[in-house]
Amino acid sequence: MPKRDPFKYFKSSPEIIRLTVMLYVRFPLLQRNVEDLLHERGVDVSYEATRYWWSRFGPMFASEIRRKRVQKLRAFSKWQWHVDEVFVKTKGERHYLWRAVDHEGEVLESVVTKRRNKRAALKMLRKMMRRYGRPEVLVTDRFLSYRAALRDLGCDNLQACGRWLNNRIENSHLPFRRRERAMQRFRRMRSLQKFVAVHSSVFNHFNQGRALSRRDIFKLNRTAALVEWRSLGAA
Repeated sequence: MPKRDPFKYFKSSPEIIRLTVMLYVRFPLLQRNVEDLLHERGVDVSYEATRYWWSRFGPMFASEIRRKRVQKLRAFSKWQWHVDEVFVKTKGERHYLWRAVDHEGEVLESVVTKRRNKRAALKMLRKMMRRYGRPEVLVTDRFLSYRAALRDLGCDNLQACGRWLNNRIENSHLPFRRRERAMQRFRRMRSLQKFVAVHSSVFNHFNQGRALSRRDIFKLNRTAALVEWRSLGAA
């Protein structure tokens, strides 16, 4: 059965839609900033179209990227995971963004909850282990809900806590925080969960570890990532 074309009935070309979504999600830009950047390239796209396109196609692109990377991560990301949570306000109400990364900084999972307790920690850990399996070491802070949740899962011996051990996950919050400031925060918990899921997949796709490889290798990886992005959603 042929794959359905997701860009059917859209007047704009798939290349313009992919470029618009990439600019908005990957970089800390407002929708009107994306409109101005595309106007400099001779492309007339309104900011309302940017908002609609990222909401329509962003989750589709993210799921396609995640599906291609899960098998690879299941094979190579079980050595050490880092888990942490930060608070995010939506209309003055505090929510908690739980994030997990592997030892190389690859974002494994992002979950938004209303509470910061054992139940929320269990939700995060179960979802992550169901998708990727169990790690050899799980680095967390000294928040007691982690220990209680891991005890229920029967893997409390995997937990590691210590000063500076969780710097990798602390640094992984920075791209999202920059994006949050540019968007002037979020208005609903549902839109927050939707955006962090898309943002984490796009960040993984274009995060090539600039400081970990030679310049020529980095350029090849960056070009390959861009070529793969341009093929997303292809019929």
